[in-house]
Amino acid sequence: MTNLTRLETDQLRRLEEMRKTYDKLRAERIRAEGEAERLARELEEVRALALSEFGTDDEGQIQALIEDAQARNAKLADEFGAALREVETRLKQIGDER
Repeated sequence: MTNLTRLETDQLRRLEEMRKTYDKLRAERIRAEGEAERLARELEEVRALALSEFGTDDEGQIQALIEDAQARNAKLADEFGAALREVETRLKQIGDER
């Protein structure tokens, strides 16, 4: 049986520590690759959904559609509020006439 020198023993210990680090990094890389593949699939699914729902998968165009819808909703809410105030005013006038 060969006796290992102190230097050889230290080198073997360092190699074993590096092996553990390598294995850990390899496992992390495999997980990261799997996550990247999953996210790429999800992105394609979302793009297809956007294309079918909005006619585009362009982020800028979708943002413009959202802003237009928000502006329309705000306008309609204002118009509804004005209509409610008008009804309220008319009801008050009717009540005052009695």
